[in-house]
Amino acid sequence: MNFAEWEPVYERILDDFGFPRAADERARDVLAEYVEPFDIDRLDVTGETVAIAGGAPCLAEEADLALARDADCVFAASTAVDVLRDAGIAADAMVTDLDKNPETARDLTQAGIPVVAHAHGDNIPAVRDVVPTFDADHVLGTTQAEPRGEIRNFGGFTDGDRAAFLADHCGADALVFPGWDFDDSRVDAMKARKLAWAARLLRWLETRRGERFAVLDGRRDRLDVP
Repeated sequence: MNFAEWEPVYERILDDFGFPRAADERARDVLAEYVEPFDIDRLDVTGETVAIAGGAPCLAEEADLALARDADCVFAASTAVDVLRDAGIAADAMVTDLDKNPETARDLTQAGIPVVAHAHGDNIPAVRDVVPTFDADHVLGTTQAEPRGEIRNFGGFTDGDRAAFLADHCGADALVFPGWDFDDSRVDAMKARKLAWAARLLRWLETRRGERFAVLDGRRDRLDVP
C-alpha cells in the first residue's frame, strides 16, 4: 500500500469523522521525535498465516484462541496482547495507538518484541508520555497521514485493520481474525462507527489480495469498497 493509493480513502475517513488532517500530521511529527530506524524485515511473514487478533470479548473463547494458536504468527491489536498472553499465546507484534495498555507495550519492547506505535490527531499527549518509556530499538512508528522520515503508513484506520494491512505489506499468505466483533454492543457510538470503517477497509483489503476473510462472512455484500 503506497500513500497515493491510501490518500483518497484517508480523505473520506477525515470527511466522515470531521478529523483535521493537520492534527494527524502534527502527531506524526511528534512521534518522529521518539523513534529510531526500524528494519521492517523483522516483521517478514512471507508465506505465513497471520492471526490478526482483535480485542472483542470473543477472543477469550476457545475457538478464537485456537485460531490464534494455530497461526504461524500473531499481530495483536492493543489489549488483545494481554488476553492472548493469559492464554499462553505470545504476540509477535503489537499494534496500538497507546490508548489502553501502555505498560504492556513498554514491557514488550523491553523484551525485544516489536510494537507498532500509531500517532493520530488526538493522542499527542500519549505519544509524549508513553513512547519515551519504550525501548526505541523495538518501536515502529506509524501514521494515517502522509508518511515522513521513519514514520510509516501501511494503510488502515483502527488498530485491528492496521495490523491486517501491516501483515499484508509484510508478505502474509493468509490472514485470520480471532477476537473480532463488528456488532459489539459494549462500544460507544464513535467506536461503532470506527468498527464500520474497519469492516469496509478489510473488505477493500481482501479484494486487493484476492482473498475472502471469514470475519466478513454474512456482511460482505453490504460493504462498499472505499
